[in-house]
Amino acid sequence: MIDPWESTDFDYEKVIEQFGIKSFPDLIKELDNPHKLMRRGVIFGHRDFTNIIHAIKNKKRFTVLTGMMPSGNMHIGHKMIVDQIVWYQKYDANIRIPIADLEAYSARGISFEESKKLAIQEYITNYIALGVDFEKENVTTYLQSKESIVKDLAFILSKKVNFNEMKAIYGFGGSTNMAHMQAPLIQVSDILHTELNEFAGPKPVIVPVGVDQDPHIRLTRDLAYKFKSQYGFISPSSTYHRFMTGLNGGKMSSSKPKTAIFLSDSSEIAEQKVKTTKTGGRESLKEQKELGGDPNNCVIYELFLYHLIDSDDELNEIYINCKNGTCLCGYCKNKASELTVKFFEKFSEKREEASEIAKNVLNKD
Repeated sequence: MIDPWESTDFDYEKVIEQFGIKSFPDLIKELDNPHKLMRRGVIFGHRDFTNIIHAIKNKKRFTVLTGMMPSGNMHIGHKMIVDQIVWYQKYDANIRIPIADLEAYSARGISFEESKKLAIQEYITNYIALGVDFEKENVTTYLQSKESIVKDLAFILSKKVNFNEMKAIYGFGGSTNMAHMQAPLIQVSDILHTELNEFAGPKPVIVPVGVDQDPHIRLTRDLAYKFKSQYGFISPSSTYHRFMTGLNGGKMSSSKPKTAIFLSDSSEIAEQKVKTTKTGGRESLKEQKELGGDPNNCVIYELFLYHLIDSDDELNEIYINCKNGTCLCGYCKNKASELTVKFFEKFSEKREEASEIAKNVLNKD
């Protein structure tokens, strides 16, 4: 069982096998310009992504649905979702971004007022600074607690879900509060309401997520099938990306500040964090030169892979030189530090500009 709120460590191959997720690399050749996270295997799995490929190739309508739960500061690992949104915007996709204040209240005890404040000052600001254009007509964000159509649909959908099913998917027990049990149904409605007649009817929907969110996807697809005759729902598609390793190992997490580089960090703080980050180097310089390093277990290499290096050729060269021992950890740390400083210096300026725009996003309509 995967817990969307607490799971930390994943055997990706086991998850693919256990839950029927398809391998994403098999689809790369069908895309003319795949995102770098797709090319590099960071996005490793999918459900029905062929529906999205068909829509892209034939210039058909489709929707990207990705939520933000305002429960803490965004770290650099969260940037992966935003980068994908920007990529989908190139194909003129409809983008809907629910702010999961109901989930934040039920699962984290965060007030609605605090959720809204955090969403504007942290999440929406960062999304804008990273390139999401909220001024486009086909980009919409909303608070779950304020979207009546979402709450109404969630109530209707709940008719065909019982407690035993929710327990099997999420592990809910007798002590789980009812608000927490309702939160997944709100998320299902976030995804499926985009196919209602009020939003131009059924269409392919893609939900890019970390694999910890797959329980929500499975529940949504099950309910899309159960309500197909009533609403004509198309089962939503999904992609799954790997998580970034924390700076000291484990999963990068907002709740564990020492594991993360936050998007609100100054360039000086980000640089300092990079310089103390875990690498895949050997215990001694002699062993490093003789045996090579292990980029597959190196957070510095992950920073290159996920964020800092756009050229696949340059990335591959670093990988090979690390493996054969000609590229040492000191060189990579220095390079990562320089690139991190450049990114955060520019990004802090963009954040400052974005903060003013973010204040009006929820009032766009």
